[in-house]
Amino acid sequence: MSIATMTSKGQITVPKDVRDDLRLTAGSRVMFVRLRNGQYRIVPRTGSVEDFIGMLYDPDAAPMTTEEINEAIAEGGAASGLRGMR
Repeated sequence: MSIATMTSKGQITVPKDVRDDLRLTAGSRVMFVRLRNGQYRIVPRTGSVEDFIGMLYDPDAAPMTTEEINEAIAEGGAASGLRGMR
């Protein structure tokens, strides 16, 4: 486990083993993604959009119809519109 200390200016040096694992180099950008449980994930922004091609492909999943896709989009939109409402 790697540990870093934040400076008074809010800066953190990413430990070398973490930089190597994430393939970060000088000038690399990272994104801090807040998860639902309140924790954060550090995601390197070193790749291009082409790196995501095929990432969600599941050869065992049945193809969705246009109606199923539209229904899933509508449900997701309705659910996101309710966030923050009591």
